[in-house]
Amino acid sequence: MLIFASLLLVLIALVHSVLGERFILRPLFKRDNLPRLFGNDSFTKSTLRFAWHITSLAWLGFAALLLMLPDSRPLLLTSTVVFFTSGLLAACYTKGKHLSWLVFFLIAALTLTQACTLS
Repeated sequence: MLIFASLLLVLIALVHSVLGERFILRPLFKRDNLPRLFGNDSFTKSTLRFAWHITSLAWLGFAALLLMLPDSRPLLLTSTVVFFTSGLLAACYTKGKHLSWLVFFLIAALTLTQACTLS
């Protein structure tokens, strides 16, 4: 179960970084009305790119933790809450259009199931 959840996290991290860079960040950075901090917009662009990709890095970290600590009920329950909430927010804010909610709910279900099977 946790191997599948980890694979989903790796997949969503890769898709998030690649598609986000191509379809959101690059087009956004072509605009000429980004906030200019410290004299130009390069700090704004760097901050947005950093914030975007660090999310993917965090998901890769969660994937590694799930594989390294499969018997940690606190980690599994925390993961359940994090990914259930992520799914709920993605579903609500995008009215279901951003399909990440499906993956987040599946990861939450897998981690909760694993937590419930621990003695």
